[in-house]
Amino acid sequence: MRHPDRVTTTPQILRYAAFTTDPSGGNPAGVVLDAGALTDEDMQAIAAEVDYAETAFVTGRSDDGLDIRYFSPIAEVPFCGHATVATAVALVEGGISDPGELVFRTAVGPVVIRTAQGQDGVTASFTSVEPAVEELAADVLARLLAELGVDEADLDPRMPPALSFAGNRHPIVVLADREVFDAFRFDPDRMRALMDEQEWRGTVTVLHADGPGVITARNLFPVGRITEDPATGSAAASVGAYLRARGLVAPPASVTILQGAHVGRPGRLEVRIPASGGITVTGRSTVISAD
Repeated sequence: MRHPDRVTTTPQILRYAAFTTDPSGGNPAGVVLDAGALTDEDMQAIAAEVDYAETAFVTGRSDDGLDIRYFSPIAEVPFCGHATVATAVALVEGGISDPGELVFRTAVGPVVIRTAQGQDGVTASFTSVEPAVEELAADVLARLLAELGVDEADLDPRMPPALSFAGNRHPIVVLADREVFDAFRFDPDRMRALMDEQEWRGTVTVLHADGPGVITARNLFPVGRITEDPATGSAAASVGAYLRARGLVAPPASVTILQGAHVGRPGRLEVRIPASGGITVTGRSTVISAD
């Protein structure tokens, strides 16, 4: 890894769209590659100003990896998949890192990133920390379904709800009917209150199984003006962990997750599910703009 001189002026803020090749698609992320001199208050203020779901801050670099932190407009979050992909692509495109393997030192532990330079751009893959899947308590599930305006009869019986962790904790609910999935609505303030109470720092993940190897996702993430996340890497990893833990795939397996069309920013996440260990999520990222 190359080591550029530390920047002492106001850091540059890059804006990338992750899990897409279209700047108007995917999930926007702020990226600050030279955040070592910033305080927590500085990073929170920048994230609020950028006003994307998350902004990533590279706070330190060494030969064995990079220190990285993630802030939403209202708080620090332990891990963010789409901002991880955006940062990895920005490092390669900026000439700071060569294509290959990187380690991001995050609040949830080290996350291995692999980048590859192709004729049509840089692809980034991250492998999650060791996942864990548990039951979603019946009373919590009932409250969540009520907030979605659905009931247990709307659930896909093949894919029961669960709470899945692969960097963030995501409740996972799978709806059987596509029309119900497309049409459900929720109150952002009430959903945020439930998420904060349950300490769900990621998203509420609602899925519909489209067919073999393809899932459509809606990830609820009410922060400020944002209500749904367009493409959620940590949720994709949690979905992969859920599918493996519930015996819904035969590892090694691959699944495509389509997300973002419901908020006008379609994206695509490729998920690789090994027999054990972390889940790998792959995508592209493209520049929106830079300050």
